[in-house]
Amino acid sequence: MAEAPAGPARKASSSKKRAAPEEGGGDVEEEEDAAAAAPGLESVDIGSSLPTLTLKNEKGECIQIADLANEKGVVLFLVPKADTPGCTTQACGFGDIYRDFSTLNFDVYGLSADTSTAQAKWQTKARKELPYPLISDSKRSLIAALGAAEGGKTKQSHFIFAKGGKLADKKIPVKPVDSPRLAIEFIKSIQDGGEAPAS
Repeated sequence: MAEAPAGPARKASSSKKRAAPEEGGGDVEEEEDAAAAAPGLESVDIGSSLPTLTLKNEKGECIQIADLANEKGVVLFLVPKADTPGCTTQACGFGDIYRDFSTLNFDVYGLSADTSTAQAKWQTKARKELPYPLISDSKRSLIAALGAAEGGKTKQSHFIFAKGGKLADKKIPVKPVDSPRLAIEFIKSIQDGGEAPAS
């Protein structure tokens, strides 16, 4: 099953072959199937756009990554593994102030190499449930393009894309407890027309 859109091959980045078993948190066959056709992506740096790539959300539905910021700004926060203490702290932190992001016209997405099934279980188990979608990147194609893949693992981080899809800010690595606060402070600073806060 091909998930990536057809098109000319791009220069491959240092994406990993597949999720390490302890990172995947779910069905290995599902991970391999999802990873089968994922392309290498060019690095996404400040000023770069969201890449053209199809991944799945926690419901198993296809998500067009390049289209995420068509209508609103987007915060992508990355976690090493679903349903672990630090990742749950980061995820619940974004959930606690989710309305603040919505008020500022930003959507929030969690991104990890976990399968959609593992993410769905985590989403409903996490405190108060997580009010935003989770995206499965089992091959770590997008994770690697963002610079957050290291040795078969995912660095705790977040990335802020302005409406239209240009990367405006990134924090990599970031402490789970600090990630939501730093993200909302940055968004408020750019909407107020001031300088971004020091990290």
